[in-house]
Amino acid sequence: MDYSLVTEVYEKIEGTTKRLEMTDYLVDLLKKTPKEVIDKVVYLTQGKIYPDYVGIELGIAERLALRAVAKVAGRKEEEVEGDLERTGDLGETAQNFLEKRRQVSFFRKPLTVERVYQTLDRMARAVGEGSMDLKVNLLAGLLADATPKEAKYIVRTVTGKLRLGIADMTILDALAIAYGRGKDARDVIERAYNISSDLGKVAKALAEGGLEAIKGFHVSVGNPIRPMLAERLSSPAEILEKLGGRCIAEYKYDGERIQAHKSGGSVILFSRRLENITGQYPDAVELIRDHVRAEDAIIEAECVAVNIDTGEMMPFQELMHRRRKYDIEKAAKEYPVSLFAFDALYIDGKDLTLEPYPVRHKILEEIIEQNDRFQIAKYLIVDNADDLERFFEEAVEAGCEGLVCKSLNNDAVYQAGARGWLWIKYKRDYKSEMTDTVDLVVVGAFYGRGKRAGTYGALLLAAYDHDNDTFETVCKCGSGFTDEDLQNLPKMLDPYRISHKHPRVDSNLEADVFFLPKMVIEVIGAEITLSPIHTCAKDLIRKGSGLAIRFPRFTGRYRTDKSAEDSTRVDEIIEMYKRQLKKIEAE
Repeated sequence: MDYSLVTEVYEKIEGTTKRLEMTDYLVDLLKKTPKEVIDKVVYLTQGKIYPDYVGIELGIAERLALRAVAKVAGRKEEEVEGDLERTGDLGETAQNFLEKRRQVSFFRKPLTVERVYQTLDRMARAVGEGSMDLKVNLLAGLLADATPKEAKYIVRTVTGKLRLGIADMTILDALAIAYGRGKDARDVIERAYNISSDLGKVAKALAEGGLEAIKGFHVSVGNPIRPMLAERLSSPAEILEKLGGRCIAEYKYDGERIQAHKSGGSVILFSRRLENITGQYPDAVELIRDHVRAEDAIIEAECVAVNIDTGEMMPFQELMHRRRKYDIEKAAKEYPVSLFAFDALYIDGKDLTLEPYPVRHKILEEIIEQNDRFQIAKYLIVDNADDLERFFEEAVEAGCEGLVCKSLNNDAVYQAGARGWLWIKYKRDYKSEMTDTVDLVVVGAFYGRGKRAGTYGALLLAAYDHDNDTFETVCKCGSGFTDEDLQNLPKMLDPYRISHKHPRVDSNLEADVFFLPKMVIEVIGAEITLSPIHTCAKDLIRKGSGLAIRFPRFTGRYRTDKSAEDSTRVDEIIEMYKRQLKKIEAE
């Protein structure tokens, strides 16, 4: 398959502001793609060559890519660097220089998807002495045969800045239309993705074997399962009513959620975003290897920093010292962790994701040999608001964020990749209006004035609408940023800067700068109000109005552990608004 067919679609996607058009372009591309390479086209469209959990990163330093562009264009690196300062996009700079390159090969071979993919794979795997020169030469070899347009997207891909902003859910929609006879097949396809976390694998199975092949997907050790998520409510009575009058309440620890895969003596740890973090937690690996009494297992646990001398749990910020590439053994001694297991998804050949939670929890208790550093998350089965409130206060006193309350009913299966009312968060901050923080996506910015001249004065923030796969604005935030934050924001956001509002962003405001919906930050505000300007929940509470956060303030926390699609959802904002109204009426 000619790579030019792929880049033509990329150009169309980049130019549209309409999500339906974006999906249509993807459908056309998938239909044109031979089934032998459809997995590769899907990975490339995601800006990668493997699923995230494989841990093979494609990105190379911009400086190396710049060297390759200069080499192929027959120009000095300083010239290319000068143009990059003007464009801010090495892909665009590569296109500019290749359009006027001084030497054109008469033996240029048209690029194929297979060649591009295989070359990028070799680049990603190149390590050790001489690997940097090899990466430059491999990239230069591709660019030498590339058209200027192809060069733009190759350079953007290898530097991790493809800038298309295509979400997994959009690709799933396109696959359902292209190969599943319409969106009715979306649930089956999404289930396969949720238990495999591999869009390329799903696409290839669907193209080669249709929906029957997709239905054959099953949970397996080594393939992370997309995590189940919880809704939120603000009072014990509401939680119990939603869960049928009875639930199991578990401590919500202030740590990092991990999904542990054990096969014999081998253990792999995945983060909430399904990144392989095994190397960062050697002590957690040892705990799982020694204390999970099963040959093959997939379990979920909270990884929490602890003070070994006192046994006290430490804040999440302390745990982040463990997220490093170097001096891991030293960090493990300074910031040791304990594990609190809360779910079992697969044990010795048995898929537990379709079993009700009480069954999964009982099996979890049977297979874990508990000690001081590896325990089942503390829990209590409750059927009245007073007991739930007391257990909540106990959890907070112990240093936890609050509770997660879970259904005990027969339909309480593990909803991989979904958020639902089978799990409900009850956190300390939810007890009064907008003392709870929310995680919002940066979709735009407004230039600063006065002391903030030369940087951004405020950010345009949005909540995620899961049903429509869009981001709806909920506030402009200019408070809470330190001088250092303000200085760094333009550089931090520059990789996501685009020339127009992204098609997945719903905004009535025309920001000075728009961004791909990528960066997530934590915000707190005074209250949630009706707004004629913002699009969050527009027309759902009152016709012509959306919801907005009044007096928003940045807490100082960049949520690098969350993707944009994991941010606070529109329906959560609506729920918080309704709870706030009830409290006001009661007062």
